[in-house]
Amino acid sequence: MRETSPNVATEAALPAQPEMAERRGVQIASPIETQQIIRRMNAAYDWTGPDDPDNPRNFPARVRILSIGAISSLALVSTFAGAIYAPAQAAVMDEFHQNRLVAVLPLSLYNLGMACGPLVGAPLSETYGRKTVFVATTPIFLVFMVAAGFAKSITTLVICRFFAGIFASPNINNASATILDYVEHRHRGASLGIYYSLPSLGSTLAPLIGGFIIRSKGWRWTQWVAIIVTVAFYIPVLFTRETYKKSFSAVVPSGWVWETPPLSKLQLGERFDISSRLYNGFIFGLLYTFVISVPWIFRHYYDFNETGESLSYLGVTLGTLIACVPFVLVDFSFYQKRLRQWQQTHDETEQLPPENRLVSAMVGSFLLPASLLIAGWTAEYRISWFVTVFFQGISMTASLLIYAGANLFMLDAYGPLYGASASGAMMLSRVGDYYSSWLYFTDGADTLVFLGVWRAVAQEKQV
Repeated sequence: MRETSPNVATEAALPAQPEMAERRGVQIASPIETQQIIRRMNAAYDWTGPDDPDNPRNFPARVRILSIGAISSLALVSTFAGAIYAPAQAAVMDEFHQNRLVAVLPLSLYNLGMACGPLVGAPLSETYGRKTVFVATTPIFLVFMVAAGFAKSITTLVICRFFAGIFASPNINNASATILDYVEHRHRGASLGIYYSLPSLGSTLAPLIGGFIIRSKGWRWTQWVAIIVTVAFYIPVLFTRETYKKSFSAVVPSGWVWETPPLSKLQLGERFDISSRLYNGFIFGLLYTFVISVPWIFRHYYDFNETGESLSYLGVTLGTLIACVPFVLVDFSFYQKRLRQWQQTHDETEQLPPENRLVSAMVGSFLLPASLLIAGWTAEYRISWFVTVFFQGISMTASLLIYAGANLFMLDAYGPLYGASASGAMMLSRVGDYYSSWLYFTDGADTLVFLGVWRAVAQEKQV
């Protein structure tokens, strides 16, 4: 990547970034020197100007589209590799002589690894670059997947799947930050709205495919298929270009120390941060609850055979696929309109408040508890299976509307510099699927009713 020293004209033309301007150096010779350092850091962050060929937003359109497609596909297969294990639980129970709750652990621990991984992967991407993290972590992920495929005990399988989840997580978390590098602010909502559907699509499509694989090849082939698909989508990423500019150390004088808030304040000090992380933890737990329990529901309440159990994932899969449509419609009908009005009355350096990104989450927050309640009651009273499938799909659509809106808020609030870390911190709360699956196997479809009521109460408390 080409590095050039910004000249005076470039420094004057570039607006100060809010996240930079708020920082104060401990060793300050004079206010003038401080402003010079801030301008140099902002210039480094903003490349060398709007026409810099190294700026990813100036790459040819074909390169940008193919690169976004490559990293989005890698994110999809990372969740695919986790969820494809879901229909293998019965086979694992038989082979390793374990009960159902133990057989769920390889899926739940993969999810836990995905929750913990971004706490390391996101800061690394902001130090060494996005592509570096993609290229380095995926082969390690594949090694643990191979070990899981050869596992001779449930302990080995659980441990290998946990570490596979850790090294798969940067593919998901850093993808949104990379798309942010490629896409201009006004197109961010539509681009990320479509992207956010892909990892969830991998989670819902994988069990559908995995069910047919297990019946023909056995559960270990779920791991081999995940490995083959990951390798196929990893190769194109090797030919993408780096998008993150790593030049801050070159513009900050040695010996400078920057004051930052304590870690506890960074992670827990913002009220919205806390509620958003808990909220998204519930959403992610809901997704994996469906992944784990959908076959059980339709076998227990509707007497589906093995083929029917696999096809029962069509509802949540279609709900995930169509989620991007209402999100993009909200973006174009509301956010873009507000953005144009804002630009007419404010200076170009002033950003539209990020709270405007939460409209889709507001819509989803009403759809989610309603669809959960209906899906749970229709299954409990054995009303037509089609109604249950339909409202499970609506639940997934609502979940993604909430998830996408909250993540876009975080990316807008923290900016492209710290967006990956902010999104990564949100993933830490995604550890609820094991407990929700335990509720399913003990209380049945009433669990959906409980989740719907709990969600409605949580929504009321947030308001």
